[in-house]
Amino acid sequence: QQSGRRYNLFLKRRLRIDKRHQSKDSIFFRDGVRRIDFVLSYVDDFNKELEKKLERRKEFESNLQKAGLELETEDKKESEDGKIFFVKIHAPWEVLITYAEVLNIKVPIKENDIPSTVENPLDCVLFPLRLPEKVMHPEPDYFTAPFSKDKQELYLINDESTFFSPSMRNRIVNYILTRCPYGTEEGKKKFGIKRLLNNGTYTAAYPLHDCQYWKKANDPNCDNERYTLYMEWARFLRFYKEQPLDLIRKYYGEKIGIYFAWLGFYTEMLFLAAVVGLICFLYGLFTMDENMSSKEICDPAIGGEIIMCPLCDQECEYWRLNTTCESSQYSHLFDNVATLFFAIFMGIWVTLFLEFWKRRQARLKYEWDLVDFEEEQQQLQLRPEYEAKCTQKKRNPVTQEMEPYLPLTSQAVRFCISGTTVLFWVSLIIASMIAVIVYRLAVYAAFASLMENTQTLQPISGLLTPQLATSVTASCLNFVIIMILNFFYERIAIWITDMEIPRTHMEYENRLTMKMFLFQFVNYYSSCFYVAFFKGKFVGYPGAYTYMFNRWRNEECDPAGCLIELTTQLTIVMAGKQIWGNIQEAFVPWICNWWGRRKARNNPENLYSRWEQDHDLQTFGALGLFYEYLEMVIQFGFITLFVASFPLAPLLALMNNILEIRVDSWKLTTQYRRPVAAKAHSIGVWQEILNGMAILSVVTNAFIVAFTSDMIPRLVYYYAYYENEDSPMSGYINNSLSVFLISDFPDRNKPKENPENFVICRYRDYRYPPDHERKYLHSMQFWHILAAKLAFIIIMEHVVFIVKFFVAWMIPDVPADVKARIKREKYLTQKILHEYELEKLKERLCQGDKRATEKEFIATEGRMELSRAM
Repeated sequence: QQSGRRYNLFLKRRLRIDKRHQSKDSIFFRDGVRRIDFVLSYVDDFNKELEKKLERRKEFESNLQKAGLELETEDKKESEDGKIFFVKIHAPWEVLITYAEVLNIKVPIKENDIPSTVENPLDCVLFPLRLPEKVMHPEPDYFTAPFSKDKQELYLINDESTFFSPSMRNRIVNYILTRCPYGTEEGKKKFGIKRLLNNGTYTAAYPLHDCQYWKKANDPNCDNERYTLYMEWARFLRFYKEQPLDLIRKYYGEKIGIYFAWLGFYTEMLFLAAVVGLICFLYGLFTMDENMSSKEICDPAIGGEIIMCPLCDQECEYWRLNTTCESSQYSHLFDNVATLFFAIFMGIWVTLFLEFWKRRQARLKYEWDLVDFEEEQQQLQLRPEYEAKCTQKKRNPVTQEMEPYLPLTSQAVRFCISGTTVLFWVSLIIASMIAVIVYRLAVYAAFASLMENTQTLQPISGLLTPQLATSVTASCLNFVIIMILNFFYERIAIWITDMEIPRTHMEYENRLTMKMFLFQFVNYYSSCFYVAFFKGKFVGYPGAYTYMFNRWRNEECDPAGCLIELTTQLTIVMAGKQIWGNIQEAFVPWICNWWGRRKARNNPENLYSRWEQDHDLQTFGALGLFYEYLEMVIQFGFITLFVASFPLAPLLALMNNILEIRVDSWKLTTQYRRPVAAKAHSIGVWQEILNGMAILSVVTNAFIVAFTSDMIPRLVYYYAYYENEDSPMSGYINNSLSVFLISDFPDRNKPKENPENFVICRYRDYRYPPDHERKYLHSMQFWHILAAKLAFIIIMEHVVFIVKFFVAWMIPDVPADVKARIKREKYLTQKILHEYELEKLKERLCQGDKRATEKEFIATEGRMELSRAM
């Protein structure tokens, strides 16, 4: 019976479609002429709020029509599941030109006649990376001017239906939707589609994609830009091709376009860093056999004869230094002279990246007509939520209009709650990091005891030392905790920011950005900071070890240094984050869409309308780009803050970003509804965050080379304490290990057994031997090394900062040719506008208009002369 009803419903729909002679994949009203600029959907759920929702919808749609919009409703019987109503919205010409003037939208007035810049001599080489010209530049280049209803003859209006692009149209309609009232409730004026979505009056509001992504539309009036983007940009097999930024901007708007421009430029710059990092890694690989330190550790006559003090209290035994042979060899891959060079190089690279991005951004601002665009004009408009929640009003000193405002006392209370919550969650991150450290200390003793006493681990014990085993397991545990905490942080940060009731959209995004970045910074980097700057630095010495909470003995570094453990930590967290991020971004929306569309697959394609297809996709959301930027900025921190410990980090980031560009483009084109177009002339507050991390990276890398790497102790030994002129580095290992008399062990530290009756053991430090008058105190060599480390930090920081500032000074933020083209375009645009005004004035004079005086005519000519002079 149920299948019979479905079949009858199918026949009715089929007859209705055949009668209408219109494809259900159309993006036009039933008349085939008026374009669908926005779609609202709702479900009549029979509950106690049905009447209230019905009243809200009626009032809202009535007010939309009063604003000039045209509506067409698709009954639920027309929908695939028979439950959803769709309200299609069209903005007629009068509405578009009215709000184009309000939003200061720039439109073409004349085709650009400025000659293009000199051709790139590498174009022949780069030809395989190029896309077709029609894809790269879908529109001619025009001189533009802000739209004015009074000067319509000035603009190149060939066809009113195509003069405003679909992205401009959906931006205008969205502006109306966010400000349209729908009634008064509880004495407050209610308005905006966002509130109607939140209270369930409507289930979705979105602009339409122009076609299916895998094939072109049947309608000849469709641009098929989504199909072009999918074929030329969103497929992974096009990973080596340039991005069609102009088409991205045209289809999705400038805000999304600028993100992909930045991501593409960042990936291009990573190529240079990845090549240099790979060379540094290969240098370490090819010089492994020449490393005197690992040779001495592996030598049975040297490392095999050095007895090391136990790694934990009582349970651990004495052990021979040559058991860490393999780990000392691998540590040389990352701890060598090339490490210093790469740390300095990355300090300069990050400056080049940020300075060249400013130039690239300036060129995009010119090409995309954003030179005179002030983001504040767009973003400083009050948020509907602010207007709704702030009942008190005061006069705006600029506009002299009454505006809602939040009293200072309320702001102070909200900021106090917000600050306390932020501090609490940051403290929670630090507490979780301390918990991981306690895990490291507790497990370290167990691993040390197990690996020394168990014969079954003998084949891998050389490579998997207790330090490395602890580091690997702790890094994995730390990564799991990071992912769990991230889940909560996102929601807490949004809740706090909503509670503060920011006044504008820009203020809201900036506040949320700073909170989320602070959370993520502490969350992702705290464990790396611990390994880099704290582990092995406060160990004490045999007989006077340092304990955490007076229970767990602090960890020691491997005799070959702590850098290999920092590398392990960085690799696991960075690679794990990137793999997990790509899985989340690609598979989660795909699975959700597959689940939502599984029923529609059983129906004929012509019953599955364009608005239904898009309704079943995921929502990109207002914070969609925010999370993309955050992910990349955290990655930027990994490859700059700790790059001295892992030269392959830029290579990992490069491979991830090549995939990231295609994953982001694929999900945006195929898995998400079309976002509402928005303008942006820069990457916003992220630029300042990147600048701050660039400066911090110089400091962290200098400290890593000085205190985490063994480079400075080796250099001090090489120049001041060598024992053999023919081989200055021979004897370094013996020199770097101090002597401890086993009989001086207190009962708490002393091993239970000493079967070979060792008299002395060695430990990693620079202290006087037991027979010296300053027994177990730091030796003079320790102070020499400390002084050398501090001197190195000061010198490296000053050298890198001087080079950074010099490079930044040498590279202008705006290219000279772009400056010239901006001035030329401004002059020509002013000339065109003035000539237009002059012609209009002449016409009025000829027609005998008394208001058109001779003085006005002279003033207009004067403005033209002034613009020429300027």
